[in-house]
Amino acid sequence: MKGALNKGTDCCCPSRKNLTQLPEDQYESPPHTQKSNCGLEGMIQVDAGSFHMGYEGPDSFPEDGEGPKRKVELDSFYLDQTTVTNLQFSKFVEETDYVTDSEKFGWAYVFVGQLKKSTVRKLDQSKSVKGLQWWVGIDGAYWKKPEGPGSTIKSRMHHPVVSVSWNDALAYANWANKRLPTEAEWEYATRWNNDQSGKFPWGDNLTPGGKHRCNVWQGVFPNDNKCEDGYQWTAPAKSFQRYNNGFYNLIGNVWEWCDDWFSNKWHIENSQKARINPTGPNCGSKKVMKGGSFLCHDSYCNRYRIGARTSNTPDSATTNLGFRCAKDL
Repeated sequence: MKGALNKGTDCCCPSRKNLTQLPEDQYESPPHTQKSNCGLEGMIQVDAGSFHMGYEGPDSFPEDGEGPKRKVELDSFYLDQTTVTNLQFSKFVEETDYVTDSEKFGWAYVFVGQLKKSTVRKLDQSKSVKGLQWWVGIDGAYWKKPEGPGSTIKSRMHHPVVSVSWNDALAYANWANKRLPTEAEWEYATRWNNDQSGKFPWGDNLTPGGKHRCNVWQGVFPNDNKCEDGYQWTAPAKSFQRYNNGFYNLIGNVWEWCDDWFSNKWHIENSQKARINPTGPNCGSKKVMKGGSFLCHDSYCNRYRIGARTSNTPDSATTNLGFRCAKDL
């Protein structure tokens, strides 16, 4: 089955540039200056240490720059136990009147299976991504109405906020007196106090003992979602068995923005630094994303492994993309 569908990184979360309706004026939202009184509640202290970052197994995507495996040393830091939820993001917007990138552009990407059948019948095909027709740009879709007009998050306040860009995530982090994690921090926290050599925080078996430990796709992608893990789309931020190190859902559910610029080439001599310094043709245009999402399936994209990675432009937003925050010790 692997290879039957597009395995490129855009299948995970398409960038806005894939849609012809992209506005001519490119911009990045400025970080918000208003601060909250958020403390360390809901954060876990990750102790300083070293680990081997990356992955070189037979099911890796070498073109993504997963390897070579390299030793990385990190200082202690804090990381949110869960992704930022709709409830938390709502408080940020209420206090700051922040306007997200999706609201400025007037649209965001929605997975076609999340749309009502009546909406699908009326879709403007020019707003679907060529070769990735399961992604459609929907006018009026943003974090509060992730599937577009008529949708609501009222029953999903404890789910991850989605349809937020890297710019939006950074603005929230600044407001919360936090920051976005580096890719190395994200991967280290996922392995920390767990089996550091495993594909997943709990080992190499996706469903140990037949038990689902994360929210990914079951069935035949993209048309048949059997929901054997209990969730059709996003799950609450605190779902499934908590990891041994206290975190929830670093794997699956939603992709998570990291602070780093993306490249698929690495300077090995810089591998001892806390912030890896990549170089390559993509460096400086896209930001790293980690963890996979509810749309991941081994038949086309097994990037829900700890060592896997992908990227997107800082202004892009989809219904399977969120974030969590970090903070210096």
